[in-house]
Amino acid sequence: MEALEKKSSSGYGKPPWIFRGSALYQLHLVKAEKARACIPKEFKLVEAFGYTLGGFFLASYEDSPVGVFDELVVIAGLVWNRPTSCAWATKVYVNSSEACSHGRKDVGLPSQVATFSKTITAVSRQSKSRSGFGSALRNSNDQQNVQITKIKSLDAEDTCNTSLTSPAC
Repeated sequence: MEALEKKSSSGYGKPPWIFRGSALYQLHLVKAEKARACIPKEFKLVEAFGYTLGGFFLASYEDSPVGVFDELVVIAGLVWNRPTSCAWATKVYVNSSEACSHGRKDVGLPSQVATFSKTITAVSRQSKSRSGFGSALRNSNDQQNVQITKIKSLDAEDTCNTSLTSPAC
């Protein structure tokens, strides 16, 4: 308990921590045998018909205890953590050394520093007239491309490229 009472060396302070931003959570069925290889033996895997629920979590935080940063979490599957279940993170990439330190020291995540490169491209714009009033509705989709590159000493290794299309407001 004493560890939670002390202020974290990364500037996070004691929980609860507040993060504000946007995120995409993509779920996938993962073969249980593949997920078990990434999860410590002491945890029971939540599975049905030979599969568990895994995926990834991609977030862009506008506000956090250490400021603005991005995060990609790769989830192997769900594990029982009595009295409930939780997602098991096998990889965590962040573009902030403070967030990396917090993930490792305060939360126990396998955090690594990476660079995130984002580009947003307009895909299409359409105008529709409503009931002859001349007002136009705009339906637009923006495509966001995100590339994450893991940093190892002086070397860099491409880790993930993803392309997201979502309705723009």
